[in-house]
Amino acid sequence: QVQLVESGGGLVLPGGSLRLSCAASGNIFFINAMGWYRQAPGKERELVARITASGSTNYADSMKGRFTISGDNALKTVYLQMNSLKPEDTAVYYCNAQLVTGSYWGQGTQVTVSS
Repeated sequence: QVQLVESGGGLVLPGGSLRLSCAASGNIFFINAMGWYRQAPGKERELVARITASGSTNYADSMKGRFTISGDNALKTVYLQMNSLKPEDTAVYYCNAQLVTGSYWGQGTQVTVSS
C-alpha cells in the first residue's frame, strides 16, 4: 500500500506563486519517478512535470520556465514551485508515483488562479 498526500494548493492572484508538496509513504522500496499532473474542469488530465530517480526532469511546454519540480534523494517528498501563475493554470493538481509495483495517485489539491 502506497499513499500520496498533496498539499499547498489554494487561491492565488494572477502572477502569483504557489508551492505544492507531495509526501509518499507506505510500502515503498524504490520510486522510479514522481510526477505532477493536473485536470481542469471538462478537460483531460495532463502532465505538468516529472522527475526521475536519477534527477532528470521534464515539463509540459506551457509550464517551462514558470514551474520547477524538485524532490529529496528518495523522491519521497516532491515539490512543484509554480510562478507567474495564470488563470488557465486553475485545476486540480495530482501527484503520481511510479514504482515497480505500479502507478499510484494522490487525492489532488485544488489550485485556483483568479483576481
